[in-house]
Amino acid sequence: MKQLKIPKRLTTALVNSLTAGVVPRVGLEHIAVGRKPEVESILRDMDNIAEGGAAFRLITGRYGSGKSFLLQMIRGYAMDRDFVVADADLSPERRLVGTKGQGLATYRELMTHLSTKTRPDGGALEIMLQKWIAALQQEIMSSSGLRPDDPAMNEAVEMKIYAVTNEMQNLVHGFDFAKVLAAYWSGYKLADEDRKAAALRWLRGEVPTKTEARKELGVGVIIDDDNWYDYMKLWSEFAAKIGYKGLLLFIDEGVNLYKITNTISRQSNYEKLLTMFNDTMQGKAEHLGIYMGGTPQFVEDERRGLFSYDALRSRLIDGRYGGGALKTYTSPILKLDLLSHEEILILLQKLRDIHAMHFGYEAQLRDEQMIAFMQAAVGRLGAEEMLTTREVVRDFMDLLHTLHQHPQSTFEGLLGEKEALSASSRKTEGTSAKGDDLDDLFSEFEL
Repeated sequence: MKQLKIPKRLTTALVNSLTAGVVPRVGLEHIAVGRKPEVESILRDMDNIAEGGAAFRLITGRYGSGKSFLLQMIRGYAMDRDFVVADADLSPERRLVGTKGQGLATYRELMTHLSTKTRPDGGALEIMLQKWIAALQQEIMSSSGLRPDDPAMNEAVEMKIYAVTNEMQNLVHGFDFAKVLAAYWSGYKLADEDRKAAALRWLRGEVPTKTEARKELGVGVIIDDDNWYDYMKLWSEFAAKIGYKGLLLFIDEGVNLYKITNTISRQSNYEKLLTMFNDTMQGKAEHLGIYMGGTPQFVEDERRGLFSYDALRSRLIDGRYGGGALKTYTSPILKLDLLSHEEILILLQKLRDIHAMHFGYEAQLRDEQMIAFMQAAVGRLGAEEMLTTREVVRDFMDLLHTLHQHPQSTFEGLLGEKEALSASSRKTEGTSAKGDDLDDLFSEFEL
């Protein structure tokens, strides 16, 4: 087998995250399995977005099925393709709209996690602006021969900045957005840190009142619950104008909208989601992709889910020939099936090798032992639909940690203890037949 070479920083993130049952933010390419048609579909979205289009996708699957993993994996692909990305998890404090600033809180979270290829861990806002200004200066020096210390350089850069921002002034809130960008440039060229900081605070949605915005920057509006999505559309166009392919938003835990108990508040959030859907699907937004993760219940529940809002239901429901076994992967909803047993087994092989590399030992578990582990997992969890990747991975990481930290223990001994505890329940539920099915399945799988 080819020896893996993964930086310690990545193996640490992978081991720690998977042990805790959460999705790593880095290193996902080393453990990715399956999801080929879903990934290819989203990569086609990216090609369209780079050409000035837009996309909206709901990625659904039950807890542990891999929604968050897919979102984070696509986030990495997007940065490699030179997109600006931002991600946020919805919660009771972060929604699409709210009476207590929950929509603005989502915008702030997205801006905090604004990332690019050179700044993948968030905080890329100021880096983007500085890179843009530096690129303008370089372009001017190349075309006009001006030196950096030439007084005419500042004037030429300012003209270039206004050329970009003037194109945005026809958009909703575009004039104020352009004015704040110009204020940042003013602080940049004068080395006025306070003015730069004020502009950045406004762009991050952190200026609390219009009075303060008018005093510090000369603009009469602020980013708030009602208009934050309009500014996301401005950011997507601005990103494209300064050399990026576009802006992709990854919003996870959509089920928190489903959990809103107040009907009016819940419907208001669904109405905002409808606006986002219409803008991207009808071409009103450019260079923008929105990807939201949620459970099937969040989408399909006709009492409280998205399907309770007729305008969304009519747009999201499968067509006459869609659904079933013949998937097209072009509808707004990407429904994630559980990984197959073969795919989970390949994942466990990767985790076995990464764990050994991280802790500096020779991997001992044989492939037939891993098949036995999978049989035990199916038997313990009962029905096949209960076998989620998250549950299997957490158990497997626990097994690897135990074997490594207690050298006197054996795989057969650990597995035998667990099997003995659950043997009676398996017999009662008739899962021994399921184990036979798994034997047949893996007998055809070449390891």
